[in-house]
Amino acid sequence: MNPTLKLWRKLSALPAGRLLFSKGVCMKAPYFATIKPVFEELETGYAVVRIKERRAIHNHIKSVHAIALCNLAEIAGGVVSEASMPAGMRWIPAGMTVRYLGPAKGVLRGYASMRDIVVGEKGVVPVKVEVKNAVGNVVFDAEISMHVSPKK
Repeated sequence: MNPTLKLWRKLSALPAGRLLFSKGVCMKAPYFATIKPVFEELETGYAVVRIKERRAIHNHIKSVHAIALCNLAEIAGGVVSEASMPAGMRWIPAGMTVRYLGPAKGVLRGYASMRDIVVGEKGVVPVKVEVKNAVGNVVFDAEISMHVSPKK
């Protein structure tokens, strides 16, 4: 089993395990801590990450800043990519296209999804991320191009 997915399954079963896993991701990539993400679900090809609106990530119109939403998309997309990589494969983001669809307020969840990775296949794999507000409206979406290749 993929080591990241194995760690998630072990930690998420514990009372504060999801928070501990999320903080561990932020220790590995410290910039993500600015949005205080909490992983809620993680499986091969799928992840859900939650953030809460707060003043520190506001823009000038008192909603969650566009770049904070990009960070949410990138952490969800990056960790789902890591958790979905078969042994001997690696990934790196190659680009991201985003759309801002409405004001981002309250509790927000990023839903990331991707197709299965074929061992030994080199190429670009799209990771789709939708950010929804508490009532389920999509306020932001992104497509992250992940360059996937065999490890050397």
